[in-house]
Amino acid sequence: MSSSRRPLKSLGQNFLVDRNVIDKIILAAEIHSDDAVLEIGPGRGALTGQLAERAGRVVLIEFDHALAAWHRNLFKDDERVTVIDGDVLKVDLEAVLSATSRKWKVVANLPYNISTEVLFRLIKVHDRLSRMTLMLQREVGDRLASAPDSPAYGVTTVLLGLWFDISREFVVPPGCFHPSPKVDSAVLTFSALSSPRADVGNEDIFKNIVKSAFSMRRKTLANCLKSAECTRETDLAELLKSCDIDGRRRGETLSLEEFARLSLWLSERTSS
Repeated sequence: MSSSRRPLKSLGQNFLVDRNVIDKIILAAEIHSDDAVLEIGPGRGALTGQLAERAGRVVLIEFDHALAAWHRNLFKDDERVTVIDGDVLKVDLEAVLSATSRKWKVVANLPYNISTEVLFRLIKVHDRLSRMTLMLQREVGDRLASAPDSPAYGVTTVLLGLWFDISREFVVPPGCFHPSPKVDSAVLTFSALSSPRADVGNEDIFKNIVKSAFSMRRKTLANCLKSAECTRETDLAELLKSCDIDGRRRGETLSLEEFARLSLWLSERTSS
């Protein structure tokens, strides 16, 4: 499947053209005949044809109006394929995914300029998902698969790690795209966990703690937590002591489990 549509630099379009990489992504996605699949940014349809052949249901979200119309015409006789002409950052994903009780698989070649924002939106609907196969800028992929106390370790690493096992499948060089980006890409798989990796209590508190801890990387954890909304009426010394965490550490050194202890402690006191 192909389209003569020229890539638009303003939309960060880099169309995947390497057949070997396309086949490897489809294999990593593990699509079966009873699966419901969400493809974000199908572009010229490098992956879409195979997804439609293999899955029971496919929903495409395409920001480029011309490409959305092209896909809609191409699949006009296939009732299993739905095309949404819209911005994935504005589309109500919960409404889209709640159309079936089945868990969804997400496949996407995410534009570099919005990848982190898309990841945050996908975290919000994690309970609707079973697996994600995402192509990202290699730097972002390294961040998501990084360990505590490494420069790449950050907010998205922790928040996604609460609900998914994350693994990097392979690196994709620039020459596999048209036009070629200036950096490598990486394909990662996110396998949904049946329950959160740790008990965090109130998930909003957990997110607030994590974001605050990384807000000033050169500051100590204790200083970062002073700015957290959920700790405004909290004795930070008591919090840190109760959770057996040294407040002189930097936030990026904490494991997911340590963030969970802080969040659970705060959650229990907020609800009491």
